[in-house]
Amino acid sequence: MNLLSFYISEKQHHAGMPLYEWLLEEAKSLGVHGGSAFRAIAGFGRHGKMHEETFFELAGELAVKVEFIIDDALAEQLLERVHSQSMKLFYVKQQVQVGAG
Repeated sequence: MNLLSFYISEKQHHAGMPLYEWLLEEAKSLGVHGGSAFRAIAGFGRHGKMHEETFFELAGELAVKVEFIIDDALAEQLLERVHSQSMKLFYVKQQVQVGAG
């Protein structure tokens, strides 16, 4: 199994919806059993600018992590859908062991 994580900005949109929602919908349409989107409370990216959640914060400045635990075939299908839309998104794909106990 793989943990496939995308790191995007909350202000990014695609196909008329927030990008995190598009990723979740695309994964669902491929048959992925679940996915989650997490909004950051603070962080900085490649430009080094610190962003953190404050009362007066402007919307859209923080990162959203969208992740799925999926097999190799579904991970490749989802990445192909992203690439077919000419999107260049930062992602991490790593092998994980999953279980319930």
